[in-house]
Amino acid sequence: MADTLQLQLVSPERMLVDEQVTEVQIPALDGYIGAMPGGAPLLSALKPGGLLTYIAGGRQKTLAVYGGFVEVLADRVRVLADAAEFGEEIDAAKAQARLQAAVKASEATQSETADPQLVIDELARAQAAVEAAAAK
Repeated sequence: MADTLQLQLVSPERMLVDEQVTEVQIPALDGYIGAMPGGAPLLSALKPGGLLTYIAGGRQKTLAVYGGFVEVLADRVRVLADAAEFGEEIDAAKAQARLQAAVKASEATQSETADPQLVIDELARAQAAVEAAAAK
């Protein structure tokens, strides 16, 4: 069994990661998935606004991912993210402003008395925006 696996993380804009790693923690919809060399295969959706961490060259690296899918194989992890970025690429002031706006929109949605299904849909969108902004 190999000591590493290939991690490939791509968004529609660019390839963010393509390197050998010893471990990956993936934010799946139902919780975090750990992937190591020789692990069991799986396919899962990614949690919007989750943090993906991996260890390469003895150093831990972290990215924020905003939805998408992951494929885990014994020797490879492929992440197709709707969007993703490294922490150093995030403007903290803008992210904080987006978080406050998302929380405000979520609260406004909860206080409306419109059609219950529309409120549920809007609340789900607002919650996803809050999670994505919080990850930043």
